[in-house]
Order: sequence, then C-alpha cells, then structure tokens
Amino acid sequence: MSTAASSERPINPTLVLAIVCMGQFMVVLDVAIVNVALPTIQVDLMVSQSDLQWAVIAYGIFLGGFLLLGGRAADLLGRRKVFIAGLAIFAGSSLVAGFAGDLNVLVAARAVQGFGAALTAASGLSLLTATFEEGQARTQALGIWGAVSATGATFGVILSGLLTDGPGWEWIFFINVPVGIVLITAALLFLVESRGARPSTLDIPGAFTVTAALVLLVFGVNRGEQWGWGDTRTLGVLALSAILFVAFVIIEKRSREPLVPLDRLTERTVGTANVAAFLLLASFFSLIFIGTLYMQQVLGYTALEAGLAWLATSLTAFVAAAMVGTFLVERLGVRIILIPGFSMLIVALFGLASLDENSSFVSGLLPFLVLAGLGIGACFPSLQVAAFHGFTEKDSGLASGLINTSQEVGGAVGVAVLATVAVEVTNGVLEDDPGTDPAAALSEGFSWAFLIGAFIAVVGLAVSSTLRAGGSAQVASHEADGGADDLAK
Repeated sequence: MSTAASSERPINPTLVLAIVCMGQFMVVLDVAIVNVALPTIQVDLMVSQSDLQWAVIAYGIFLGGFLLLGGRAADLLGRRKVFIAGLAIFAGSSLVAGFAGDLNVLVAARAVQGFGAALTAASGLSLLTATFEEGQARTQALGIWGAVSATGATFGVILSGLLTDGPGWEWIFFINVPVGIVLITAALLFLVESRGARPSTLDIPGAFTVTAALVLLVFGVNRGEQWGWGDTRTLGVLALSAILFVAFVIIEKRSREPLVPLDRLTERTVGTANVAAFLLLASFFSLIFIGTLYMQQVLGYTALEAGLAWLATSLTAFVAAAMVGTFLVERLGVRIILIPGFSMLIVALFGLASLDENSSFVSGLLPFLVLAGLGIGACFPSLQVAAFHGFTEKDSGLASGLINTSQEVGGAVGVAVLATVAVEVTNGVLEDDPGTDPAAALSEGFSWAFLIGAFIAVVGLAVSSTLRAGGSAQVASHEADGGADDLAK
C-alpha cells in the first residue's frame, strides 16, 4: 500500500476500492443510461434522430476531453478533494438535466456532467493506484475496477429501461443526486487526502484545445450527413478541428508541464494499450447505442424490454472481467487474453449486422449479446493493467487520465461515426424506394453501423496482438533486471 497520504489517518484499502468503484460505476453508467430513453426523449423534446445523439456524445466528449486535466489536478490539488468536487458537479448537473425542457439545455447539462465525471473518474482511479502498489495487489484491484467499468454501461441501459417505463426518463438523471450525496459523504468519512507529482501548473490551454478539437470533429461528422460531405461548412468545421489538434500537439511539446507527455505514449506497452482501449470502446459503446435503438425502433421493444435484454451482456461481462482481473491476467498476461476477447466482440458485431426486422431475441440477439459481454469483460481489465505499466504512485493521475481519455473519446467518436452511418444508410434506402417499410430501412442502417463497428474491433485486435506476451510476475522480474518499458504484463 502506498504511503503517499498526507494524513496520519490509516487507509482502509477495501473501503477505498469500494468508494472508487461506486464512483466509476456511476460515471460509466451515465455513458449509456440515456440510450434506452432516447426514443422517449425524442418525442417529448421534439428533436430529430440526427440531433438526438448529442445527448450521448456531449457527455462522452467532455468526459474524455477533461480526464487528463482531472488526473493532473488530482495529483496537484489532492485526489480526495478533486474526487469530491467531481461528484458534486456531477450530481448538480444531473439535477439540471432532469428538469431540462429542450435539447439545448439537456446537452449543456450533459456536457457539465461529463466534466464532473472526468474529475471523478481520473481522481478515483488515481486514488486506487496510489493505494495499491504495482504488482499482484494493484492488478487485482484494477481487475475489480475493470469489472465494474465493463458492466456499468450495460447496467445503465437496464436501469434506463426501468426508470423510463416507470417514473419517467427524467429520473435517469434525478437518481444521480442521492447517489452522489452518499458517495460524497463516504469520501469525506473514509478517504484520506494524498497527492502525487507536483507540477507547477495545470495545462489548461491544452485541455481546452483538445476538447474543442474533439467537439468540432464530432460536430463535423454529425453535420456532414445533413450539410453534405463536400459542403464548405462541413469542410470548414473539420479543418478547424484539425488545426486545433495540431495546436494541441504544439502546446504539449512546448509546455513545461504538458497535459500529455507525448514521450510516454511512444512507449510500446502504454501507447498500444491506449490505442487498443480507444478502438475497444469505439466499437462497444456504439454497439450499445445502435443495439438499443435497433431493439426499440426495429423490433418494437419497450424501454423496459430493451433494458432487460442487456442483462445477457452485463452478467457475462461482469463474470468475465472478475475472472480476468483477479486471476487470469496475473497468470496468462495481457495479450493472451486480449486476442480472444477482441475476437468474441468481433463475432458479436458481425452477428448483429446479420439481423433484420424479423429477428427474434433467443435465436437472434441473445448469443451475440452474450459474446459481446464476454469480449468486453476479457478486454477491459487487461487493458487497464497494460496502461499502468511503468507508472509509479506519483504519476498515477496521468496514467488514469490517459487510459480513461482513450476509452471515453473512443466511445464518443465511435457513437458519432456509427450513428451517422446508420442515418445515412436509412435515408438512402428510403430515398431509393419510398415504399420501403421504415423498420426495414432502419434495420439496414443499423446493420451497416454494426458492420463498421466490427471492422473497428478488427483493427483493435490487430493492435492488441502487437503487445508482447507475459504475465505480471514476468514483468516484475524483467523490470528488476532493468528491462525495457515495452514489455506487456
């Protein structure tokens, strides 16, 4: 256990793990909790299918865009303090989202929610890695954290179905308020303040530049379907996004305390793990987003039925992640687990792409939802372990910010791209044959989105296969002998 705490109060690792995992569960839960409620929100707020995705994307973009700043703030200002501040912002913006009367207010509240979630997630994971030293204890703690993260999104759609069909979609946000209060109280009572590396400044220009670049990228992809991909407005937005990304790289290279130390991303294990995490979540979050709409808009499921259908993914993901994180990754190593994990996700996405408006749950959806759960459950904790390779307690906030950013940005960009594909294909089918059944047209659009998601996962498999084999024990021995940083756990 780390001794970095600035208080003499003893640390209870079990309580730290429980509080951090509850905070992470709430953060990941809200990535997907709006999915089942989207058709109801669309009717109540009278918004288009294309604009609807911003209720999901705004949260993911601001979560991903500020995770690195949150990790650095946790190391500088105090992990416990930033964790509590994040929970307070998250709960307050959730209250605003619940009372939103139009899409603009809802999207703005979701963006602030994402900022609060970024502070919570980055400082929470930093608290965990500062509490458990690198080795078996940290690997098992990350495994449990990974299991919670892997299942949070799918439990989000289940809870969304229960609340949407019950008291109303507003409660998918209101429920965060009492949960946030409980977690803040627990953090005040049981967490000990600690700090890591002490950078002299926070790279605020870097954080805002990369977040603005991401927002413009997603906005350009979203509007490309409406304006046309050759339209000067679309090209202008995408060009400005590219300029901001270049500016971000320049800022990071010139900054004395960069938000993203680019040299760390060039280390083989860390860089590969972050790229693989981006691709994993780009395919998986899109699977949840598209899959939920497919169930409700094509198969005619109610919000509750769609939510409960995801139990097949949630339960298998939890079991797989718990086994991998607490037992298998320590013995087998990351690559040996990632290859079958990505493979199962690929098969699931290709299988979902083959379904149509006449598919059933048991013979159609169920086997692929189970496979998706096994795949994400195997991959998630493995990538967490690889992403923290070589990081000490002092810079755990940076490590947590990097891996969380890769995941959340991957999810947001994936949803934006695949949702655009689904809308374009659906509209194209209806334009070519106006007499086509709308459900059949939607099914065609969703099938293409699943197909693109499968190819994203294929790239993730290829990237993951470049990691070197070896278990945690082998890595520890390698490091003791002064081995290179690029050996995967």
